[in-house]
Amino acid sequence: MTNSHACQGHEHHLTRRQILGGLVGAATAATGGGLLNRAVADELKKQDKRMLVIWLDGGMSQLESWDPKPGTEFGGPFAAIPTSIPGVRVSELMQQTAKQMHRLAVVRGMSTKDENHSTGVPRILRGDPKNRGVTYPYIGSALAKLRGDRGSELPNYIWVKPGSGGFIWQHAGFLGSQFGALALGDGKPPIHINRPPEITAELDSRRNAVRKKLNDRFRQRRRPAEVDAYDYSFQMAEKLIRRKDLFAEFSPPELARYGNHPLGRHILQSKRLIEAGVTCVQCHSYHWDTHGDNFNMHLDLVPQIDRPFAALIDDWSQSGMLDNVLVVLMSEFGRTPKINQRLGRDHWPEAWSLCLAGCGVKRGVVVGKTTENGAWVDGEPYDIGHIFHTIFQALGVDSQSTEYENDGQPLPIAHDDYGAIAEVLA
Repeated sequence: MTNSHACQGHEHHLTRRQILGGLVGAATAATGGGLLNRAVADELKKQDKRMLVIWLDGGMSQLESWDPKPGTEFGGPFAAIPTSIPGVRVSELMQQTAKQMHRLAVVRGMSTKDENHSTGVPRILRGDPKNRGVTYPYIGSALAKLRGDRGSELPNYIWVKPGSGGFIWQHAGFLGSQFGALALGDGKPPIHINRPPEITAELDSRRNAVRKKLNDRFRQRRRPAEVDAYDYSFQMAEKLIRRKDLFAEFSPPELARYGNHPLGRHILQSKRLIEAGVTCVQCHSYHWDTHGDNFNMHLDLVPQIDRPFAALIDDWSQSGMLDNVLVVLMSEFGRTPKINQRLGRDHWPEAWSLCLAGCGVKRGVVVGKTTENGAWVDGEPYDIGHIFHTIFQALGVDSQSTEYENDGQPLPIAHDDYGAIAEVLA
């Protein structure tokens, strides 16, 4: 986490999403995986809305991105450049994103209080609801429950991340393991996705039947949650085995446009999964914890998100997909205005920025502001509870009246002391 610098006949069971998934696969094959076919995008607008969370783990500096303060005591060496919104500037490290600002909504007045990674990450990704003695779901699991399609041919929640993969049932909290995250390590499919040639389809079917019987016997002596987690992980892997096309190599033009580095490829993989019908994809990038050498680190890191993020927004805007997908780019907090003795910025949850774009969100707005030197929020601060209400409302979920139910106990889906940020919602 840290860095040394720091749903009879088969045809009647095809859902609209499955049909669209095939169309997307065909469109991708025909276009080399570039822009989504306009006819498919138009059809997708009629379907359930989706979400892509791009998570910069460790904490990207707001002062080297969305909220630069050049010429002030904490400003740092980078200039602020004009954007496609008159009068609004961002860091010069965001050359491509600056051209897309008229399609984005930036919240500059985030104040979330928790300065620790270990508690701050789950706090932000769960929306920090009031403590009711249960573990709340991460946003991807929440959307799998609230907006997901249980009959989908694809998992509803996929986590694209560096490193190892697997089924992360813990993300689901009290909702149950069926709403957990299928993690794709380095964006790759689950291991053993290709059936060995010596195992026929008929043999594979018999093997699975035996496995299910053994699972039923195993379940009788153990807590259901333990067996469910294994069962659901197997079901999700089976779904992806039928969609191996989603893991085809990216074309040279795609890699040139998004960047042939892990974050560029992972955003491309996330884009492909969303277009195929996954309800929520969380795309992770690590190494943003710049306690030392902050400026050189951001000089290297920010272009790695600037290029693919701007390309994604532009591609989905051109195809119409941006009308159907909510994109959120954020971290667990920002960086301190004060530069430490190692020329780094430390953890700063008191005043930072995040970005939203796509369905249900106004385009070309900047909400909230910080003081002249960037140290504090100037005006109303926004906690993560505000963002969760905003996300749910943008995706068509009434966050004020919709509730979970846990063993007969009704639970609000977002912090009940907060509401959506009206200036962000379309």
